[in-house]
Amino acid sequence: MSRIEKAIEAAVRMRNATEAAPAAPRTESGAPPASGEDNASGRDLLLQVEPVPITSPYLAIWQNEEDTVVREEYKKLRSLVEHLTRQETFRNTLMVTSSIGGEGKTITALNLAIALAQQYDHTVLLVDADLRKPSIHQYLGLKEDVGLAQCLSGHATLEQALIKTGIGKLVVLPGGAGVNNQLELLSSNRMKTLIQELKTRYADRYIIFDTAPVLPFADAQVLSSLVDGVIFVVREGMARLHSVKEALASLKGAPFLGAVYNDATFAHGKNHYSSYYY
Repeated sequence: MSRIEKAIEAAVRMRNATEAAPAAPRTESGAPPASGEDNASGRDLLLQVEPVPITSPYLAIWQNEEDTVVREEYKKLRSLVEHLTRQETFRNTLMVTSSIGGEGKTITALNLAIALAQQYDHTVLLVDADLRKPSIHQYLGLKEDVGLAQCLSGHATLEQALIKTGIGKLVVLPGGAGVNNQLELLSSNRMKTLIQELKTRYADRYIIFDTAPVLPFADAQVLSSLVDGVIFVVREGMARLHSVKEALASLKGAPFLGAVYNDATFAHGKNHYSSYYY
C-alpha cells in the first residue's frame, strides 16, 4: 500500500470515529468524489476509481480523442520535466506560476499533472496553492469544502483534505474554502513543514503546486524558495515584456526549470490553446 493510500485510509478511520470530523468534499452533483482511498491495497487501485467528471475543453491531455497538437505539446512538456527533474537527485516538488492572471498557469499545472499521472511510474499530487483564487476544484467538478487553507489554519489534517480523482494516478489537494490571510498561511512554518512532509513522505511522487501570479502578490516568491523547481508560464499577447522581466527579477534565485509559452499563434494565423517548453 502506498503512503498516499495509507494516509487517506487513516482519514477514513478518523471520520468514522468522530462526528466532528469535516465532511469529505463533494462533486457539484452532490455525490462524493473519488476521495478517501479506503480499501486501497496499492497504487494501481488509483486506476479503479470512477474518474471525476471533466467537461473543460482546456484539459486536452484527458480528452478522449485522437492525438492533437495540444496533447502532443503537453506530452513533450511531460518528457522534458521528467528529464530535468530526474537527475542525480529527484526534484519532485514543482511550482507553476506566471506574471499576471489569465496566462494559463492553472491549466498548465493541471495538464502536466494529468500527463505525469497517466504514466505507470508516476503518482502525482496536485496542490492548489493559489489561495486567492483557487480554481482546480472547478475544472475537476469538485466543491472546495476542505483543502490546503484548512490544513494550514489547523482546521483539517492533510489526510482529510486529499482527494483521489480516478484520473490516472492523480491525487489533488484543493485550495479549500476561502480565507483572508493567504500570505500569512503560505509563509507560515506550518506551510514549510507541510511541503517538507510531502517531499519526504511521498519521495517517489511528483508534487505540483499551482500558485498565485507573481506580480500582484508575494505568494509565489515565498513558495519559490521552498520547492525544487519553478515552471513559468507566459501567454502570448497577455503580459507585457517589462512585466515578465519584473516577475522573473522578483523570483531571482528560484530554481527555474524553464518556461511554457502558451496560446501560441501558428503560421496560419489562428490561436490554439497550446504550450511549448524551452
